[in-house]
Amino acid sequence: MLPQKLLAEAIGTFALIFAGVLAITNDAGLLGVAFAHGLAIAVMAMALGTVSGGQFNPAVSIGLSLTKNQDWRTTAAFIPAQLVGAALGAFAALATVGDAKLKAVGYGMPNPGAGISTGGAFLMEVILTAFLVLVVVKVAIHQRSVLGGLIVGLTIVVDILAGGPISGAAMNPARSFGPALVSGDWANHWIYWLAPLLGAALGAFIAEYTEGLRPKTVPPLKN
Repeated sequence: MLPQKLLAEAIGTFALIFAGVLAITNDAGLLGVAFAHGLAIAVMAMALGTVSGGQFNPAVSIGLSLTKNQDWRTTAAFIPAQLVGAALGAFAALATVGDAKLKAVGYGMPNPGAGISTGGAFLMEVILTAFLVLVVVKVAIHQRSVLGGLIVGLTIVVDILAGGPISGAAMNPARSFGPALVSGDWANHWIYWLAPLLGAALGAFIAEYTEGLRPKTVPPLKN
């Protein structure tokens, strides 16, 4: 039923923002922050995947619709639920540690790193989101792997390790939306909507273009 699916999407996105922002606040370091985000997605996807598919990301939802694995009406319903979950997760983090601690780490918002241009951060978000959506479609949809949630979570870990210092490695408009709402800082917010959506389209295209391909069997060597 749709209400249960919307609740699942809101809860999963809440967990992502809450865990991710607090990991940054707790000075967990790049590796710790990467695993906080990746494991939050992995455990929530494994727990709630049978309810809604465990998307927790507007870019992923759009990628699934672009590949015709989800109808657009469902995606249009999921995105507001994801944004509500993100907002609640950010405000819960604020209520837990207070404004001073959140402000000290920029409210956990993804932003271009020091010395990184807007264009560089934009390109990084496109590439990282393309990786993420490619893995979601190939592993969770095409291969129907029982470990799909874990593999998607590990993809997020890899992406954050590679792109965290460059763009913040959001890969998810909801990941930026929650902290932006709490902080009132929308300066770079457009990057974290437009770039992930372009990346989702790219990842979806690659996933569909390569669907049905199988590696050729190498014949045994003759003596």
